[in-house]
Amino acid sequence: MKGTLLINLGSPESPTPKDVKPYLDEFLMDKYVIDVPFLLRALLVRGIILRKRPEDSAEAYSKIWWEEGSPLIVLSKRMFEKVKPQVQIPVALAMRYGNPTIYQGLKELADKGVTEVLLFPLYPHHAMSSTVTVLEKAEEVRKKHFPNMKFSSVPAFYNKPDYIQNLADLMKSHLDNFEYDHLVFSYHGLPERHIRKTDVTKSHCKIDGSCCNTPSPAHEFCYRHQCYETTKLVTAALGIPKEKYSVTFQSRLAGDKWLEPYTDVEINKMPAKGIKKLAVVTPAFVADCLETLEEIAMRAKEEFEENGGEEFLAVPCLNDGEEWCKTMSNWINDWAK
Repeated sequence: MKGTLLINLGSPESPTPKDVKPYLDEFLMDKYVIDVPFLLRALLVRGIILRKRPEDSAEAYSKIWWEEGSPLIVLSKRMFEKVKPQVQIPVALAMRYGNPTIYQGLKELADKGVTEVLLFPLYPHHAMSSTVTVLEKAEEVRKKHFPNMKFSSVPAFYNKPDYIQNLADLMKSHLDNFEYDHLVFSYHGLPERHIRKTDVTKSHCKIDGSCCNTPSPAHEFCYRHQCYETTKLVTAALGIPKEKYSVTFQSRLAGDKWLEPYTDVEINKMPAKGIKKLAVVTPAFVADCLETLEEIAMRAKEEFEENGGEEFLAVPCLNDGEEWCKTMSNWINDWAK
């Protein structure tokens, strides 16, 4: 019997340092997130980052927390509830970090007699710190608890026509009523070495602008190429000229060379260039979360206005939109056949 497991990032149980700390520990100690040897990772995370970060992150989470709980969890559950009646097979929901766990999701499916699972990472673009860690964790759980299960997975869907159409329709519904001077596509950042590590050719990725436009097998797993491709496809669908938009990367950690240009740096320079009305879309996420609600819709907006900007629009993620949930359901049903 077939079944599907939707998997998103996860969230602390509450916006308090007590609950944020174990969540950050699980997240940052992941070898695919901070990809250095274990002892160095433990020193960085447990010896330095977790001494101050839980308080700062808890404060940020408290600004966006909903009455029902974490926005990312609430929105993921709403997606799940809309997908469930549209698919012909059992479906469950899990998070890579925090609850509900991947083990709980797989057990829910196993208890319904499912032996073949479609893993559905809710990330449009392939990356070590999102897709790879989800699939490896699921495989670890399978080997330990469900050895007879078989897995398939949904590949990165950054360029799938129906996803692009859903994203274009969402953006149009918000941008039609906002006369922006410029549109920023802000994607979650990664250390540049992650791009090179996922280069299956071991020679293609130069991260200099040219490689992303040169056909290569590396593109199947290249996060940077996939972000630019999503941007190219959706702006073509909407008829947005090249001079009207730009691509940036957000949420970097100090101490490493991350993908550039940086969202906050670029946005803060825009008012001086005459950009007074700015729209920002965050296609790396399918559900609104800390990075979209606090980092962009609150912090970036505030800094933009402090630097002379006048109007700022943060376009929401796809969330539990009817057409997006229908698209997910169609992909699942196609696989189930």
